[in-house]
Amino acid sequence: MSVIAKFKLVSSKRERNLSPIVLRRNKLVGKLEEQLQLAQAQKEGRLYAPKRIKRMTNADGERVAVETTKRVKDWYWTTPANKLNLCIRYGSKTLELAKGKNAIELSSSDELISALSILKEAVIAGEFDDAISTACDKLREGFKS
Repeated sequence: MSVIAKFKLVSSKRERNLSPIVLRRNKLVGKLEEQLQLAQAQKEGRLYAPKRIKRMTNADGERVAVETTKRVKDWYWTTPANKLNLCIRYGSKTLELAKGKNAIELSSSDELISALSILKEAVIAGEFDDAISTACDKLREGFKS
């Protein structure tokens, strides 16, 4: 019993249903983390190739799990003025960061890495909830007939 006494014990119940806003934030944070790892790998000169499990049917007709590399498209590009532009994407939609503005101009890869970290914290804080909702609404409009 002395080992248990060292911990702070509480009565808690795991919440099963997260709100859609929290789920969307978590999705965007995961994608920003991928972009952060991709930018760090490119800065260090190495390849970033995350793995994922894909279910396939083999020649015998059996369903098997195969590990494949996940394709990660970068959200940043170099402009003719030798600056980096970073856009934030939610699914296939680019988020509007301010009225008529959809990208952040950066000067170096170090600044890119720090900007991605700051953006990740901003998403967790809920600063992008309106932009995410707008992107989701645009996506839903595409499915209406």
